[in-house]
Order: sequence, then C-alpha cells, then structure tokens
Amino acid sequence: MSMESETGSTTQVSRLKLYRTTISLAYQSFGVVYGDLCISPIYVFKSIFSGSLLPYREDHEILGVLSLILWTLTIIPLLKYAVFVLCADDNGEGGTFALYSLLCRHSRMGLLNTTNVADEHVSIDKAEEPVNDTRSSILIKQFFEKYHSSRVVLLLVVLLGSSMVIGDGILSPTMSVLSAVYGLQIKVTYLHENHIVFFACILLVGHFALQHYGTHNVGFLFAPILLGWLICITGVGIYNVFHWNPRVLCAVSPYHIYNFFNKAGKDAWSSLGGIVLCITGAEAMFADLGHFSQLSVRIGFTAVVYPCLVLAYMGEAAYLSKHRMNLQSSFYKAIPDAVFWPVFIIATLASVVGSQAIISATFSIISQCRALSCFPRVKIIHTSNQIHGQIYLPEINWMLMLLCLAVVIGFRDIHMIGNAYGLAVITVMFVTTCLMFLIIITVWNRSVFLALLFVLTFGSLELLYFSACLAKVHKGGWLPLLISAVILSLMSIWHYGTSKKQSFELENKVSLDSFIAFGPGLGISRIPGIGLIYSNVASGVPPMFAHFVASFPAVHQILIFVTMHYVMIPKVPADKRFLVTRFGPPEFRFYRCIVRFGYKDIGDSHDFETQLIEKVSEFLKHQANSEQFVAIEQSPSPVKDAGAMGYEIVAGGAGQRRKEAGWKMSQSRNEVQELMDAKESGVAYMMANTHIRANGASSFVKKFAINIIYGFLRRNSRRPAIALGIPHTSLVEIGMLYQV
Repeated sequence: MSMESETGSTTQVSRLKLYRTTISLAYQSFGVVYGDLCISPIYVFKSIFSGSLLPYREDHEILGVLSLILWTLTIIPLLKYAVFVLCADDNGEGGTFALYSLLCRHSRMGLLNTTNVADEHVSIDKAEEPVNDTRSSILIKQFFEKYHSSRVVLLLVVLLGSSMVIGDGILSPTMSVLSAVYGLQIKVTYLHENHIVFFACILLVGHFALQHYGTHNVGFLFAPILLGWLICITGVGIYNVFHWNPRVLCAVSPYHIYNFFNKAGKDAWSSLGGIVLCITGAEAMFADLGHFSQLSVRIGFTAVVYPCLVLAYMGEAAYLSKHRMNLQSSFYKAIPDAVFWPVFIIATLASVVGSQAIISATFSIISQCRALSCFPRVKIIHTSNQIHGQIYLPEINWMLMLLCLAVVIGFRDIHMIGNAYGLAVITVMFVTTCLMFLIIITVWNRSVFLALLFVLTFGSLELLYFSACLAKVHKGGWLPLLISAVILSLMSIWHYGTSKKQSFELENKVSLDSFIAFGPGLGISRIPGIGLIYSNVASGVPPMFAHFVASFPAVHQILIFVTMHYVMIPKVPADKRFLVTRFGPPEFRFYRCIVRFGYKDIGDSHDFETQLIEKVSEFLKHQANSEQFVAIEQSPSPVKDAGAMGYEIVAGGAGQRRKEAGWKMSQSRNEVQELMDAKESGVAYMMANTHIRANGASSFVKKFAINIIYGFLRRNSRRPAIALGIPHTSLVEIGMLYQV
C-alpha cells in the first residue's frame, strides 16, 4: 500500500513539474514566438486600405476586410499550424529543414541522406508502432528514388523556404519597428521623417545587441512587454467595439467576404496582399518549436494570442466604420487620448519584441543548414543547458542588423516594405504546405485523399494570397525575391562545393592493403603520442594522410581516424554518438571512430578529445570482457574457482581456446595501458586544408561557382579546426588541392 502511495506521489510530482515547465515555456514564448504576429495590428488596416482599395470606405467593405482577417487568422495560424503542422515536428524541432529531415529518414527523397551503413540504426524517433506503407506512399517513394532530378527539385524547394525565412529575418524588424515609430507623427506632426528613421535605427541596434543573452533570458525579458501589449490592444479593442459600432461582431459571418468581393471585384483581390500581413509570424510558431514545446506553443496561441488579436482587429474596424477619413492612421487614431502615450510606449517596445520571433527562427534554420553542409561554417553558441534548441549566432546576428538598417534607411516606405514582407511570408507558408503533403503520405502513411484535402484547404488559400503579393513585385515585392535568390545561390554553391570535395576524397582514398604494402618501403617510424586524423572518409585511408606519410614517414604510436558525420536527426543520443572499430592488424594500433551528430548537436565541444579517447578505451575494455565471456561460455563444465583472469587452463580443445582468449584479454589490457600512456605523451590533430579548383575543361558557370564564390565563402567562414575546438598548437594541417 505504501509503495502504491509512493508511486502515486512520484507521478503527481512529475506531473506538477511538467505543468510548471510547460507554463514557464508558454510564458517565454510570448517574448519570442508571437511578437511578430501580435504587432501586426499596427500596420494591417493601413496596408489594406492603400492603393486600389483607397476609395472603398463603406461599412460593408470594412466588415468584409475584417471578416477576411478573422477567417485568415482562424484557417492558417489556428487550424493549419496549431492543429496540424506542429504535429510534424522532428523530435521537438520545427521548420522547413525539420520536415525535410523527416522525409529523408523515412525514404530516399533527400540528397542529404546518410549513406553510411553504421548510421542506419541511429534514430531517436518517438516510440511508436510501425506502420505499413500505403500504396500511395510506396509509389511516391519509388518516384523520388527513380528520378534524381526530383530529389534536386525537392532540395531546392527546401532551400527556397529556408532562404525566405532568412529574408523574413531582415524584413520583420524593419516593418514592425518603423510602423510603431511612425505613430509619433500622430501627436508630433512637425517631426521630420529623418528623425523617425534615426529613432527606428537606434531601436534596431539595441534589439540585436540583446541577442547574445540567449532566447531564455530574452524571452523572460520580453514576455511582460508583449503581454502588456496584448492587454492594451484587447482593452482598446473592447472599448472601441462597444463605444463605436457593436455591429462589427457580425463580421464572423463569411457572407461579408462574399459581399466584399462582389462589390470590390479585382480591387478586393489586390487587397489580399495587405490581408496576408495579419498572419506574419505564424510560421515562427513552427520554426521556433525547438526553443519550446508543442503544448506550450499551442497554449500560448489558442488561450491568449488568438482571442486578443480578434478583439483588437474588431475594435479597429469599429472605429474605422465611424471615422473613414483615418484609414491611413487608424490604429493610433483609435487609441483614446487618455491612454495614447502609455500605449505608444508599449507599442514601440512590443515592435522591438516582435522581431524576436523571426530572428530566433533564422538562427534555427541557419544552424540546421550549416550542420547539413548547406551553409558556410558560422559560430553557434548554445545559450541554454535545459532547452537544446536555444542558440545564438554572432556573425548572423550582426549581418541581419546591418541589412535591417540598410532596408530602413533605403526604403522608409512602410507600404513597399509591407509588399516585400507579405510575399516572403506567404512563400514560406506555401513551401510548408507542399512538404506537409509528402509528410502526410510518406511519414504518417495516411491516404492521398487526406493529403489532397490538406493542400486544397490551405494551399489554395495561400496561392490566392501569393498571386496578390506577386502582383506587387514592382512595388517592393522584388526585395525578398532578390534576398532569397542570393541566399539560395550561396547555399546551393556551398552544398555543391562541399559534396564535390567529399566525392573526391572518397574516390581517391587508399585501401588499407595498399597502405600496408608501401609502408615498409617508406621506412615509417612510430613516435610517442596519439594522432587524431580528421577526414570525411569512413573507410580506407584518407588521401591527405597517405600524402603526409609519403612526404614525412613518421606517425604516432596510436592513430585514431576520426570521421565527423552529420545525420538527418536533430540530436544523436550519447550512447550512439561514437562508433569505434579497429582499423587494420592489432599491432598497428589503428582505430577508426565515426562521430555522429544531429543537425542541432553541439559539434564544437572542447572536451571532445577526452570523450574520444575514453570511447576507444571502453571499446578495448569491451573486447577484453567479450573474450572473457567467450572463454567461460566454452568451458566444458561450470568453473567454480576461476582465477583472477576469469578462466582456468585445462587439457583439451576448450582449454586451449580459453588460453588463447586469456592471451587476447591480456593484449587488450596492454592496449588500454598503451592508450593511456600515449595520451600522457601528447595528442596531435591532423586534418586537410583543402583548396578546390574547377578543372580546365569545366564551364564558365562551374568555374565561377567553385573558384570564385565557393572559394570566397571558404576563406571567410570559420575554419574546421576552430569549429571543432582544436588547439592551434597541436594542429597539423596538410595542404591539398582538389580538381573537381
């Protein structure tokens, strides 16, 4: 009875801990995930009622726009993301690459698949019953396996979505901060535009300067600001609804959308480019999932954010219905004079907070791209020991800041930035919808009918918005296309150059037999210590090491060939991180260690050397224990008085086998001791300093991509030794020139 009560008490404590953690994460999410989504009321109505829709100021048109906003908020953020897309997480990670990772692991759709047999058993998928592939799932998988071009297109679509998210990271801060600061002109009419731009730049610099404190601290700092902002817009919204026009509550009826399109026609379609701004930041709910959890994101949105936004938009529409001349400044005009300045201050602070969602998402996307060889090496700082996905990228942070300042100073016009922002947002959402179609069929093994229903429900609406945004390319919409084209090109070139380098190394590796054959002729001598040879080759001798030995025939007493291998999962469990095997005859003291990382793992730990040597030691001890086990199992009768070695010598075949096993155990123990002694003598690191050049017969495009672009990126990215935390004084770099 006491055991049952103790078990019940433990369960209750664990539940309370889970509830406390979830509530804490939901609270932090207000400062990180929803900022962009919650700040949109400042500029949505202003963007909608501009251009061709400017003459439409009647009640049925205002109600039609409000109904469009309410149903867009309901269909895309609430139904699509909160209900469906959040379920497609990759073991807690979200975003475009998380979806791609799922597809790669469950089929051969990806160009980034691991081909190493050792990695086939590395998985951290949630424990679930195996589901048989449906006929549709098998057909789609076979199609992608058969046609290489389809896998190329899929990767390009994923990179397009990723580059658009990075583009959002530039446009979101500029849009939200500029919109908030322009509110000053409502009360200070004589304020010059240059002063507004200067003030916005100061706020942006301050916001990016705070990023190094990490998502956890920034979330706790920003959450009260955003909650205060939600309280303000909700209070003002409720006041305006009941004070000006309670009839706006009728906008929940879709009839008003039909009436709006019937009256405005093509101009109503054109206004969709402004409507889409009400869901800016919805993608961050999924992209920032690695910083939080599904439950915390759902609680924050459904319980707080969604109802607050609905009331805010209703209040602004109620004010507009009685003050049609204030269409271009409706948000700030709708604030009662008594609370204008407090609300303006909170709005300005909230606009800075609003940028956090997409900045955090940008950090997550780039870290995933970097791990999978689709982005140059950049420094990644993990800012939380509890939540693994909370990271900070210094170089990316400052580059985003400079680009944001350039857009603010260069554009200044909120309408043009809004056109650019809307196109970037809806493109990312449509890419997610397309990937979800494949996820539903091949990963969830659901019917094609359900997948098509998902695409038709959400994709058709997004395509409608996309067409309206595309029509405004000449009015600022070209900016995200240019940004994404540049980023997509850089990521594609980096991935192409890296894959070519790896292919060259695999094709030119030296077999162990060949290496052993020419070894005696070189007169190779062994020196004390451990040599760690880093390469991308998981079998055979890497070409750079063969080149080194041919030039300097002296190697360390113990050699460990290390291959860093990234697999398509977020985080590899610690017990599956290292795969150690013996390489060559035992007397050579050659070992191979494949170190597997997920795309969210920490790859630059400075205690890596200690972990690696410990794993080799454990491998040797395990071999010794295995030999001992074999010796005992092969005994013809139970051994009661085994000696210190765990076996006894008896006459006959079994005794002889135990004798051999004992000798092998002794050898393994000697190897462990040699390993520890070699560690005391010193550890040296060896890796290739690779230069890649396109061969003379290559086309101009290939020469430009490899020799100019890839070469520039390689020279200006972090060196592999620095990324791995290798001490400079112990590093030996072998210069290699590869012609691809």
